[in-house]
Parts: sequence; structure tokens; C-alpha cells
Amino acid sequence: MNPSLPAFNPAADEQASLWAARLDGSVLSAGERVALDAWLACDPVHRELLSQYCQFSADLEQRLPALVAAHAIDLPPVGIRRRAAWGGWAAGLALAAAAAVAVIFWPGRPASQRQDRATPAGQRQSLTLADGSMIDLNAQTNIQIEITGHSRQVRLAAGEAFFVVHKDPSRPFVVETPAGSVRVTGTKFDVRADRDGQFEVTVLEGSVQTHPLGAGGTPAAPRALAPGDQLSASPAGVEVRKLTPAEVEDAVAWRQGQIVFNGVPLRDALARFARYHGRGIIVAPEVADRRVGGRYSLDDLDGFFSFIEEGLQVRVTRELNGTVRVSARSVR
Repeated sequence: MNPSLPAFNPAADEQASLWAARLDGSVLSAGERVALDAWLACDPVHRELLSQYCQFSADLEQRLPALVAAHAIDLPPVGIRRRAAWGGWAAGLALAAAAAVAVIFWPGRPASQRQDRATPAGQRQSLTLADGSMIDLNAQTNIQIEITGHSRQVRLAAGEAFFVVHKDPSRPFVVETPAGSVRVTGTKFDVRADRDGQFEVTVLEGSVQTHPLGAGGTPAAPRALAPGDQLSASPAGVEVRKLTPAEVEDAVAWRQGQIVFNGVPLRDALARFARYHGRGIIVAPEVADRRVGGRYSLDDLDGFFSFIEEGLQVRVTRELNGTVRVSARSVR
């Protein structure tokens, strides 16, 4: 991360906004004053945050027309432009919405972020972006993040990521991969990009606009996806299908360390495990098309090998260099 970017603590930030609203809207009770003093004593940053929000509260009256235009709030029926009325209104409104209002209008809040992140084999990670969006990263995933006051860009070079995008119509959120891109303003979706040109997008909430590459790496027609839609693109072409709720959950089971196969070729199942663990797995052509089904632990590669040895009648051979070969079991 850019070292010049100040650290941002969402919990402290929100609490500071709520205390500022209380101070502005009413006289604190003895119990509230004790609680405020204790909170301020916890961390020197708390006092600075509170000071910034109190100043923000004082300035907010001048920003009310912009708030209404942005549909962030509705004006009370009367008296809002008088400072005395603002205090009483803020005591109720800001307790529920001060943090959300500050995201839009408080200039002191971090709005930019530049970061590269790569997850190692066999590990998953989660991170929260400067705009409030969240990303879960599967193992062996490489992303570059760039968020500015005007745009939000994520480059997914390879791997898989689950996005919960904070709504911001003024700054579309774009995920770019070598095999296509996804554009949203706020939604939940999963993107998988393989180095061999495979591109998969699964939508859980909201809608997304995809721009996949089709046959020969040429741009295919944009596809709009709704909840439950899954787009799969490869050099062979583009396909969109509707998933059942259970299939959607299966598609993102990796977030709980699980992987679900429903009659997929053995070569594809082993390729998923190989990517996750960073292992070389070679599958003999005579067994590559045998089908695999079931739910498995991503972390238990040896357990999966044991299953296919018994269930698919294959032989798993571990070589000294770490490579694993899967071949047909000899008939005796």
C-alpha cells in the first residue's frame, strides 16, 4: 500500500461521527460524558477524529443542498436552516447516518488507494478497500487495486476473488482480467481468471456488465448479468447460464475452504486443486475425462487423492520433485 495513505479504522471513524452528533444535538448526560471520556482516553487518534467530525458537523449546514441533491437525506419539514433546529435534527439523524454522510462529504476521509496483493498457495485472504468495498481472495490470486476520487479499478491478473462493492454511482467499479472485464456500481459477485484464458463471473446480488473475450481472443458482445447468472468465457466461446440458489452457493464455497464438483472431468477438478496448492499434477489422457462429484475440503489434497483412487479406480503417484501423476490403475 502507498505508505503516504493514513491508516483508516472504520469502527473508530463511525464512533467519532456518532459522538459528534450527540455533542451537536444535545447536552450529554453524566453517563454519556463518562463514556466519552473513556473512549477518548483509549487512543489519541480518537480525539483527533472527534475534532474533525465536530468541524464537519459545523460545516454540514452549508452542504445541505448538496446532500438533498445527492439523495443522501430528506429535509425535515420546517426549521432545518436554523442552527438550533439542526442540532435537534442531528441528534436523531446523525446517530443512524452520520458515518454514511461523511463518506460522501467529509474531505478528511481517505478516498484513494493503490495496492498490490498476492495470496500464496493454500491460503485465502480478505481485505477492505478505502471506499468500503470488500474483497475475499482465493489462493494463488494476484490483484492490483487503484481507487481515486474519480474511479475504482481492480486488475485481477490471475486467480479468484469475491467482491462486495460499496454503491457509488459516480465511480463505477471495474474489474479487469486478461480474458475480459466486469463493470458495476454496487453488487456482490465472484470472478475467476485462469492463465489459460478462462474467465468466469457469478453474480449473487445486483447486476453487472461483462465484456468477455471470445474465440481467438477477440472482444465478444457485452453481457448483462443478473443475480444467479454465471458467465463462462474461454478461447472457445462465451456461455451464460442461470444457476439455482444451491449452485450459486457451491460456486463460492471456496470462501469457506470447500470446493464442489458436479460431474466435472477429472482433469478440471485436479486443475482446481493444483492451482490452489501450487502443485504440479499431471493427468493421463485415459483417465482425464472420468467424472467427479461431491464436496471436498480445499486444504485436504491427500484426502481428494484417496477418494479418486478408490472411487475412480486411478493410481496416484508422487514423484521426488513434488509432481503428482494420476494414471489408470493396472488390471490384475
